[in-house]
Amino acid sequence: MQDNPLLRKENTHRLKAIPFDEIKLEHFMPAFEEGLKIAKAEIEALKNNPEAPTFENTILAMDNGSVELDYASTVYFNLLGAHSDAEFKALAQKISPMLAEFSSSIATDPKIFERVKAVYDKEVAGKPKPTMPKDLSDKDSLRKAERYRLIERSYKSFIRGGALLKDADKKRFTEIAMELSQLSPKFSDNVLNATNSFELHITDAAELDGLPQGVMDAAEFTARRKGKESGWLFTLQPSSVNPLLTYCKNREIRRKISTAYSSRAFKDEFDNQELIKRTLILRKERAKLLGYENHAEYVLEDRMAASVDTARSFLDKVYEVAYPAALKEREEVAKLAKELDGIDTLMGWDWAYYSNKLKEKLFAYDPEELRPWFKVENVIDGLFTVANKIYGITMKQVHDVPVYHEDVTTWEAHDADGSYLGLLYIDLFPRDTKRGGAWKSSLQGQGLHHDGMRRPQVMIVGSLTPSTDKSPSLLRLDEARTIFHEFGHALHSLLADGYYRGLSGTSVLWDFVELPSQIMENWLLEKEALNLFARHYETGEALPKELLDKVIAAKNFNAGTANVTQLRYANVDFDWHLADPQSIDDVDKFEQDATKRFTLLPKVEGTNFSCSFAHIFAGGYAAGYYSYKWAEALEADAWSLFEEKGIFDQETAQNFRKYILSRGNSFHPQELFEAFRGRPLDPEALLKRDGLI
Repeated sequence: MQDNPLLRKENTHRLKAIPFDEIKLEHFMPAFEEGLKIAKAEIEALKNNPEAPTFENTILAMDNGSVELDYASTVYFNLLGAHSDAEFKALAQKISPMLAEFSSSIATDPKIFERVKAVYDKEVAGKPKPTMPKDLSDKDSLRKAERYRLIERSYKSFIRGGALLKDADKKRFTEIAMELSQLSPKFSDNVLNATNSFELHITDAAELDGLPQGVMDAAEFTARRKGKESGWLFTLQPSSVNPLLTYCKNREIRRKISTAYSSRAFKDEFDNQELIKRTLILRKERAKLLGYENHAEYVLEDRMAASVDTARSFLDKVYEVAYPAALKEREEVAKLAKELDGIDTLMGWDWAYYSNKLKEKLFAYDPEELRPWFKVENVIDGLFTVANKIYGITMKQVHDVPVYHEDVTTWEAHDADGSYLGLLYIDLFPRDTKRGGAWKSSLQGQGLHHDGMRRPQVMIVGSLTPSTDKSPSLLRLDEARTIFHEFGHALHSLLADGYYRGLSGTSVLWDFVELPSQIMENWLLEKEALNLFARHYETGEALPKELLDKVIAAKNFNAGTANVTQLRYANVDFDWHLADPQSIDDVDKFEQDATKRFTLLPKVEGTNFSCSFAHIFAGGYAAGYYSYKWAEALEADAWSLFEEKGIFDQETAQNFRKYILSRGNSFHPQELFEAFRGRPLDPEALLKRDGLI
């Protein structure tokens, strides 16, 4: 097995980096089979250990076990999203149920649960919960608190994983887990295939009137790369769709691309409707087995919000203010569309185009003007400069780390004292082997491993505007914001300072995880930060003050609509997971009914966003999409302290690092937030920040 890089015992790379350059498709199944064999033997040894259950021989043994299996899984599933062909993806249908069955067999094993419960009863049940020490340099107190939390979380995960079920129900619980593990990657594959299957090839430049030259060059480059002898090619990647919708004067072209994007995996050869129905049935059945009324109730029990009622009440309070504002914004855009082009009914394919026209009218600038100041390399350098000024860390590019694609760059993170913090992979451009969107994921968690303490390895992935043969990658402002956002997630891992890996970094309650990422976006719209790096890619000229002022003045433009869009996604997510799935015959009608009160523009026949809503049907946000808004409220309140003290104020920054970024899940997030902010959340912070009150 030593010739299989996924099973090699010794990693001789100085950073123990994954040998992506050696890993091939044929290595995965043997690695999973051997990894499962080893992991099952470890579990048997744990179950039959004659010694009394202790934290070390039970809780910690599981936290640090299954090394080979975890390694193969980490590599496979990160590549599945970032760089995989059809043959690679097909393996998920074999691998996922194997892993689901193994995981479920542990969670439902009475002997293992008996040991976990014995440790829980001895160290947690009836004992006072440790409070956060005033002095966070007191490692002994922190370690005791983390130990308590890890036992508590482990015990709870067994309950939620079916440990208390009867044998017949345990069997069914495992069957559900195995089937769901196949549906999720299939849903994601369908969305990617539907995205890749569409091409809009234009040969008459007149049809693309209004498009900036840079967008034309990119489309021409894409056409040649895809084998077209002439013309301009547009795909359903956001870096292609968004500029076309924003600038193309030809309404019919906008309609085509908008409709295609909004109908991915709906009533086509990659249709996800039946997968949605089946997923919902299985999630509901699993929740009922565990004693919950529905999947949403099951999910929310382990969130900051704690209940569906609390989460929806929060969303409704935002809606009450945001929807009237969004209606007003719609009328202003519709009025301009009528004035300029006689448009009687504003449609989805009109929104970005005429919104941009209105922005130009109100603020005398077009976001496209910013691209020359946002060359991707400059944005990354600027991001790292900003992070250095906030937290004192330094990012250094390294070239001896194996990568899985030539677009990937690698970076070492070092603290102010020179100590090594972790390894970062950056992969930002679209390709057919990468799923859409942007995300951060972990290749190695910070904390205690089987062989001692390790620092994290993380990756941030996106599908941003690539370079062409005529220009480097020049980003839109929202694309630069994406990089800042995902790096915020990366910092949550890179600055982690916990002891137990199972509580480290982003292993927090799901409606807290977006706080570090969303707060990082704020620095991008601050003069003090932009002046550090926004330089014209050709002349080196700083972003002109008048343009910078316009950008900042326009940052709350259409804030009502932006809020309502997020509320719409969060609401339909809840409705899917609160409904009786057996009663859902028509996926599209259900979506329409669920989103009716959030409607701002007419429904387009043949479009449906649920069928491509990978966050909830192929990701971790099922009954949890509200988390973006919830965390945004936390972020707005946290950011207000930076605004008050100064965006680079060291005391505020170090407290954010100390209480939020470093602590992971060692304490309840409410306790961490209040330790940083000095008080409970201001419930109106988000609405104030967005200029809605």
